[in-house]
Amino acid sequence: MANSSRNAGWCKFAEECPGSVPGDPAGAACLCERVIDEMKAVFGDDQRRIAHALKVLEYADAMLQSEEQEVFGLVVRAAAILHDIGIHEAERKHGSSSGRLQELEGPPIAREILERLGVDAEVVDHVCRIVANHHSAKDIDTPEFRIVWDADWLVNIPDEFDTSNEARIARLIDRVFKTEGGRRLAGRVF
Repeated sequence: MANSSRNAGWCKFAEECPGSVPGDPAGAACLCERVIDEMKAVFGDDQRRIAHALKVLEYADAMLQSEEQEVFGLVVRAAAILHDIGIHEAERKHGSSSGRLQELEGPPIAREILERLGVDAEVVDHVCRIVANHHSAKDIDTPEFRIVWDADWLVNIPDEFDTSNEARIARLIDRVFKTEGGRRLAGRVF
């Protein structure tokens, strides 16, 4: 994988980055950083959603480091960054940010961003499938999906559950988490 030494100083994903984005002849922009920039542009002043996406990315990256099977890091990172990208469109069109509507509205936005950045069609399709199922888990069960699913749960649990009830959190972790890495991380976090 191509990588510019200039990326290593400011992009924490530089070692795994597939290189520069087409249209960036200087090679100064890591693809993951460009996807983050695009996500921030879509969310605008919505700092809560930006922070959520970046925290999901942080947890997903931690789980990538512990995965024993072959996992495509670019798919995981792009999906982690873009998993909620349809929230504003769902609110605008439907007056709701429900998971079902995020799954409906997010994939076209994610596709447009990734295609504009010159990402391989197979990667784009996989990321869009994750975005389209990140609340329901109905039509996908890949290692990449499972990491993003668990990372999103790690961020959402404190917002939706009383984390002081250790027994309840332990049961929740056993029931909803899809990766061993996610369970271990949840055990440390909660």
